Amino acid sequence: MTRIPTVGRLGLAALGDGVGLRNEHFGHLLHTPPAHWGVDWFEIISENFIDHSGFSAHVLERVAAHRPIVMHGVSLSIGSSAPLDFAYLRKLRALAARVKPAWISDHLCWTGLGGINSHDLLPLPLTEEALAHVANRVRAVQDFLGRPLILENPSSYVEFRVSAMPEWEFLGRLADITGCGLLLDVNNVHVGAVNHGFDACHYIESIPADAVVQMHLAGHTDRGTHLIDTHDHPVAEPVWRLYALAQGLMPQVSTLLEWDAKIPSYGELLDELAKAKAVRLGPLPAAAPLRAHG
Repeated sequence: MTRIPTVGRLGLAALGDGVGLRNEHFGHLLHTPPAHWGVDWFEIISENFIDHSGFSAHVLERVAAHRPIVMHGVSLSIGSSAPLDFAYLRKLRALAARVKPAWISDHLCWTGLGGINSHDLLPLPLTEEALAHVANRVRAVQDFLGRPLILENPSSYVEFRVSAMPEWEFLGRLADITGCGLLLDVNNVHVGAVNHGFDACHYIESIPADAVVQMHLAGHTDRGTHLIDTHDHPVAEPVWRLYALAQGLMPQVSTLLEWDAKIPSYGELLDELAKAKAVRLGPLPAAAPLRAHG
């Protein structure tokens, strides 16, 4: 499965359908001809490859020689009040120089304060002050990296009472004033809609389509009173329905299947990814109206 990338939003390539590069599948990728990998591109977790020069770097070098790579980070902490970590950014830029990624992404969140990393993607107060603060930091990061930054809507379980706008408005305005791109995580939209009670369809319809350069699909865990973004299950039907809506509004946006725990075999991963194409090509099975769930 190979394809020639076409130019998409923000002048960035439309890559097709991809999966995360995880060490559980390194052996398969090394011993399988690239023509039989079955995906158009791979996304790496940037932190898993920063400062690495051993086996994982060897696998990444082989994969990058045959497929586009996207770098996806979890440590930028773009929403933090702490100063930007330029030591981290220098390492990120050095990795990009080696990998030559199609783009670099991270999350609209903060991850720690005072030198302490929570190892979680924490939500922001969605206020005018926060928007101005994040916009200044996005500009600084883009200037340092010499490329647009792509930011993902995170999953969340709490909200700030002081928030003055919905997340989709915050992201849209941020993209407009900084020129950054957006990574639309469709599963996170569904998780947030259930946890916070907003309309998932309205979220998808309100995100500026011309700023979205990538979509994420993933599975979650239903705890009854709330959903948790665990990336350890197949994609749920309501998420597929949201994905169909999103692809209808933003056709040919690059799609990435995330699976980070209880990782299945490579073949099973490809079977799940194949559903994305099926959803884009045909009607979904009959189900309850999406708005009733989201």
